[in-house]
Amino acid sequence: MIVERGSQPYENFMDAILKSLPATIGDELPIRVREAAVFLGVSPQTVYLWVERKQIPHLRVMGRNIRFLKSELEPFRAQFKQEVGNGKTGEA
Repeated sequence: MIVERGSQPYENFMDAILKSLPATIGDELPIRVREAAVFLGVSPQTVYLWVERKQIPHLRVMGRNIRFLKSELEPFRAQFKQEVGNGKTGEA
């Protein structure tokens, strides 16, 4: 059986893998790009850009799937909001 990336069976499979991760990351479940974008108040495209530039803490699951831990995003969000408030976003 072939399961296409982005399909519901694929997402269910990925959720099962994420739930089986060792307890070393605590009881916290990783979140997807869309959820991270909402949490950070930016677009998913911005999150992908930050991942590409290695500007944001992230996890790779099964090679290409990107996930985030909210506990790692909280300090990033605080720093990002402070920089935006000061007019320093790193973009020219």
